[in-house]
Amino acid sequence: MSNQKPRDVQVFLIGNDTKVVRSRTWDRLKFEVEYSLQRGTTANSYIIEAEQTAIIDPPGESFTQNYIEALQSRLNLEQLNYIILGHFNANRGATLKALLTLSPQATFVCSNPAALALREYFEDENLKILTIKGEETLDLGQGHQLQFILTPTPRWPDEILTYDPATEILFSDKLFGAHVCGDQVFDEGWSVYSDDRRFYYDCLHAAQAKQVLSTLDKIKDLPAIKFYATGHGPLVKYGMTELTNLYQQWSEKQKSNELNVALIYASAYGNTATVAQAIAKGLTKSDVAVELINCEYAKSSEIQEALEKCDGFIIGSPTLGGHAPTQVQTALGVILNTASTNKLAGVFGSYGWSGEAIDLLEGRLKDAGYKFGFEPIRVKFAPTDVTLHTCKEAAVDFAQTLKRTQKRRAFRPTATSSGADRTAQAIGRIVGSLCVVSGRRGEVCSAMLASWVSQATFNPPGFTVAVAKDRALEPLTHIGDPFVLNILQEGKQLRKHFLKRYEPGEDRFVGLETEAASNGCLILKDALAYLECEVKNRMECGDHWVIYATVNNGHLLHPEGVTAVHYRKTGSQY
Repeated sequence: MSNQKPRDVQVFLIGNDTKVVRSRTWDRLKFEVEYSLQRGTTANSYIIEAEQTAIIDPPGESFTQNYIEALQSRLNLEQLNYIILGHFNANRGATLKALLTLSPQATFVCSNPAALALREYFEDENLKILTIKGEETLDLGQGHQLQFILTPTPRWPDEILTYDPATEILFSDKLFGAHVCGDQVFDEGWSVYSDDRRFYYDCLHAAQAKQVLSTLDKIKDLPAIKFYATGHGPLVKYGMTELTNLYQQWSEKQKSNELNVALIYASAYGNTATVAQAIAKGLTKSDVAVELINCEYAKSSEIQEALEKCDGFIIGSPTLGGHAPTQVQTALGVILNTASTNKLAGVFGSYGWSGEAIDLLEGRLKDAGYKFGFEPIRVKFAPTDVTLHTCKEAAVDFAQTLKRTQKRRAFRPTATSSGADRTAQAIGRIVGSLCVVSGRRGEVCSAMLASWVSQATFNPPGFTVAVAKDRALEPLTHIGDPFVLNILQEGKQLRKHFLKRYEPGEDRFVGLETEAASNGCLILKDALAYLECEVKNRMECGDHWVIYATVNNGHLLHPEGVTAVHYRKTGSQY
């Protein structure tokens, strides 16, 4: 969707004395690098003009100029009283500096971790800050007695939500959002955002499910809420009950997963945190619970508790001055003193010119006798889409190794009179044609062997394909994504090629004759036929996603060939 429209700002009245300032872009912003869908976004900021004036959550530097111009045309910034921050990061710094230049009298309202970060960023100990520590409120007059809710998470340890009883609006910042851009201010026809909202949750919140559940409990204690004023995407009004219940269900499911991984990291410039988030997504989509631990803020006792109950752990670090940060070295010491060497380990990190911190982590853990679930991940400078996709694949491998290990430990041979389960035998008699699904988004390309494929509609021509949640291809099968269904021919060796185990990031098409379809995905020249498709819908079904796609174009490559069919003895495996 890139370059369709310029960035702009919209301002709308959403309640008494309250406006939303929607900074819009149809491009993907650099802070969304781990968010692989590219549907644009809105950075939502809010103005409350009562006896005193407050701005809530100014946007990042990508919108600074347009945002300030929009404010100047509607506000006397010399009379701005408060700037309320749901969280602070350096990306917001340029906008905050511009605001303070025009409004030097303004007071920041934020949590204590944000206050510390603000003073460091501005290098100003005298910065005007109202620090929220618990029960503080802020009276703007005319009934706008703002309440604040501390909701720290590993990713946003400084997070607070703001509730205005005068309008019954909950300003939810990172919670309940979606990275999608359009003209809708509210979520009329909210079901069209279902895929975007689920993807947003999976990317940003699944790895901190415990904290999400805690936040939901705190929200329940509030009086009536009219709608969620989100940090990104349409404001949540019409689908509010549904989305709240889904956040509860998704988070409870994450917490209830049988296997658990402690993912411990620190991040200097955000790159290591981005890699951590990609690894977390690979684990959670494989039905492995993640205990995300930002060791810059976590206590040693919290790290120790997570390590004692986890089935495996992964630790990541930036390299600063040729060393790992003190907090990472402390966490490493806790690992060596706490975690059994039977637990699967992983190491990752980012660096600018060298990667000594990663070498330190790898060496100390190997010397202690830990086995690794993937080769140490080393990311130089900012990670790319391809790098992050590789990180997710590595995390999937880690999860699969954990599952195999647990099965071996739990296995107890039992004698049965009938051999394989009769039901599984019966299900195994459902046969399907063998196909290779190839997908692409930007520079990321992947493929998988599929046999659970079935025509679903005549008009438009469409079919369904089941994709396991832990497949490398799965992130490329969201609504709107293109792919090619290569239908295999009996007697060819393509099946064997795609049955092999691939290393994270390995090219699936090496040694094969291919050409690009009109949608950019790869056609296998030795296939019997191919279909160029677009994902129209998807449904979560147990351990798979069922993808419904329509066919835009197709071609029979070998008219005399016969479709390869997959026969199984049991329905409990492919």
